[in-house]
Amino acid sequence: MQDSTPLVVGIDAGGTKTHLRAYVGTEPVADHVRTSSGWRPRDPVAATGWLAALVADALPQGARPSAVAVGGHACETPRQCAQIRTALQLHFDAPALVVGDAELLVPAAGLDKGVGLVAGTGSVAVGRLADGTSLQVGGWGAVLGDEGGAAGLVREAARAAWAAHDRGEEPDELARGLLASFDVSEVPALGAALESATNVSAEWGRHAPVVFAAAEAGSPLARTVITEAGRSLAALVERLAARGVVVDDVVVAGSTVLAQASLYGAFATALARSVPGARPQPLCAAPVEGAVALARSIL
Repeated sequence: MQDSTPLVVGIDAGGTKTHLRAYVGTEPVADHVRTSSGWRPRDPVAATGWLAALVADALPQGARPSAVAVGGHACETPRQCAQIRTALQLHFDAPALVVGDAELLVPAAGLDKGVGLVAGTGSVAVGRLADGTSLQVGGWGAVLGDEGGAAGLVREAARAAWAAHDRGEEPDELARGLLASFDVSEVPALGAALESATNVSAEWGRHAPVVFAAAEAGSPLARTVITEAGRSLAALVERLAARGVVVDDVVVAGSTVLAQASLYGAFATALARSVPGARPQPLCAAPVEGAVALARSIL
């Protein structure tokens, strides 16, 4: 079958898990999920070896891909992606494409152009210019950015609670929730609790449910943090639009924004104001389907 019908492989190498799907024509031949342990995109040789082993494990014995496309977490620069792509092409003797994982969203939604916006632990938005040049905004990590992601929400919530403390206000639902979640006794201790994290994004991000619970309990501080987070996500799209990216369609994914209606609503409201005409839509398909679509496009 493979002699006449191409076998395409799509890989979504995320920060936590990796998802591979392979098709011969429209017939699925592999659907494989594993942890992303060992995925090191900053080392092109190691990354290529890891991907090659993944493909060998997932495909039927003796099957060779006709095209491979990868959306990789932490593939942050075109040069980095190009180095892995070149090595993959040599390994498989087949066309390959490597992009950042956020670039899988638009093709996964069945679109040819638009913006992919992710707000999970962190936040990032990607799009392409008319000449095909990829642009990414955001994704600066929890210390410097990632507004609208889980870790950024916790950072801004702690700042809001601390500012309220400095104004002499009693701890509200947000501050009390943070104190309990971080297991500290007073608001000033939140700073040391945040600074003690060894894996900042993951360790801060796991406290994000506190922010949404406090908002539901009526905390004005928490509601303001969520509103500002929505505005920050919309600002990512606005920056891409200002640089010439077509932003008519905005495909949204990520465990934080899709799980929290208040954040998604704040984002959609802010986007309607800052980029009129942009159409946000939650991603319904698995992101790996975007990798499959990209693999088919390079046959």
